Amino acid sequence: MTTPTILLIDDDPTLLELLSSHLQTAGYRPLTARDGASGLKLVEESAPDLVVLDVMMPNMNGWEVCERLRQRSHLPIIMLTAKGEEIDKLRGFRLGVDDYVTKPFSFAELVARVGAVLSRAAHSPLPTHTLTSDDLTIDFEQRRVMVKEHLIELTPTEYRLIETLARHANRTVPTEMLLTEVWGHDYVGEVEQVKHYIWTLRKKIENDPGDPKHLITERGFGYRLE
Repeated sequence: MTTPTILLIDDDPTLLELLSSHLQTAGYRPLTARDGASGLKLVEESAPDLVVLDVMMPNMNGWEVCERLRQRSHLPIIMLTAKGEEIDKLRGFRLGVDDYVTKPFSFAELVARVGAVLSRAAHSPLPTHTLTSDDLTIDFEQRRVMVKEHLIELTPTEYRLIETLARHANRTVPTEMLLTEVWGHDYVGEVEQVKHYIWTLRKKIENDPGDPKHLITERGFGYRLE
């Protein structure tokens, strides 16, 4: 089996060294770049499986690097940010970020996130079409959800959840399957996690969240997108 290559782009050499060591111990092949331009060059030269990208860098910040990456590929991206504000996450989500880790973080947490994102990428081929159901439209290529032609701002997890349900549209998806595909194997059994995000999605896309027409609960089994 090929060893996944992880490209780390950060201007902190100490962080790069420590994180590289942890990734190597976990069975990955780390590559490092200390600025955005070098990182983009390494993407072209080495074709990594995932990029871990810091937001705050001189000359070319993480947002710009992310935007340039998305112009050329759907390579999985995890952003490192010192800010936990929702507006930053929404900005990154619109650029196609797959996950976030807020500084300070544990190396074990980041390594686990890397594994979860790689797993989702391996088992979730990117749809290239648009799904429309009444007033709801999901544009998989642009990673956008619209209701009555109004863009709905979703968090990365909310989008991954509705995308997973949409790939199985009109079929009930077991709760444990959603946990594995959206959150990763470490979350198996945490059904409240799914319930919470289904509710937040309903508040954003349903006319009446208490009487949903799109996100349907199949009690004791899972959820269905209609």
